[in-house]
Amino acid sequence: MEKIISFLETAKLARKQVYRNLTVFPLLAPDGNKPDYQTLEQALDEKLIQITELSKEGSVPELKLKNLGKKSVLIIEGEELVGAKQNRIVNSSFFIAGKTEVVIPVSCVEQRRWTYRSGSFVSGKRMMHASLRRVHQEDVNYSLKIGRGYRSDQGRIWNDIEEKLERMEVHSPTSAMADAYESYEDPLSEFLKNFQLIDWQVGAVFAVDGRIIGMESFGCHDTFKRFFDKLVKSYALDALDGRDKQQSKSVPPHDARRFIASAIKSKGENHPSLGLGKKVTFESRTASGSALVEGDRVLHLSAFKKEKMKNGRGAGFRRLSQRRSRR
Repeated sequence: MEKIISFLETAKLARKQVYRNLTVFPLLAPDGNKPDYQTLEQALDEKLIQITELSKEGSVPELKLKNLGKKSVLIIEGEELVGAKQNRIVNSSFFIAGKTEVVIPVSCVEQRRWTYRSGSFVSGKRMMHASLRRVHQEDVNYSLKIGRGYRSDQGRIWNDIEEKLERMEVHSPTSAMADAYESYEDPLSEFLKNFQLIDWQVGAVFAVDGRIIGMESFGCHDTFKRFFDKLVKSYALDALDGRDKQQSKSVPPHDARRFIASAIKSKGENHPSLGLGKKVTFESRTASGSALVEGDRVLHLSAFKKEKMKNGRGAGFRRLSQRRSRR
């Protein structure tokens, strides 16, 4: 937890950027090194990594990953993989060494398909929308806490996506998260035009409808730059689904600083990672999150604002509903 605290205490909040009901506070930090690794999207595009179903029959919560290159590959929680028998997202952030084969924990984000479209996966160039990633991270962190590994609540994911598609009036034959993004491609592009990367930026704090939602940060500028568009879109999709999507909401910088301070005061727990480094989950009264730490560097950190608990674990994030079948 010391590395995370030091990382967050070093980061500085820059002037906010606002478009409609989405507010972004850039996080700035010094960065002396270029990354000595590739991102998952880079490695997939260059065919230096291969991700396939675990077997011919497939397994919803697991995929086989082969890093064919010499460089390590950084995989970020919520990144979408498209193809094979159904689209998935990665359950947590991992740092996979070169020339390594592992089984990675994933969740399905396409409910009504279980047939091959391709032999292997490609990058969807998207991330799970932020509101769902918040509860998904909570579920995975809880699973780690009780010793069940990097498992998610698949029923909750399917239900959330289906509800979002219905609210946003998106027709999707397979109840795929990707269809929401594709249906709103033009409005999401407008959001992107109104947010800019700035010098020394390694992350951001995001607010929707005037309320702080979460924070994303990376160990170097170059890596954050590669995720900037996907992260903005992941919060913008929630903004388009928000109560006040046409209105700008004032969010004082103090709210963002208070959220960061809450993350700094969190209690952390270390967990073995699937690849290199370690996973650190942390929680305070108002924030919860996780970070991937390797050596003396924080490769990726994400945290979300907690909401009031009502009827047990997770109820405060989003109402629970019936579990559904996988296909």
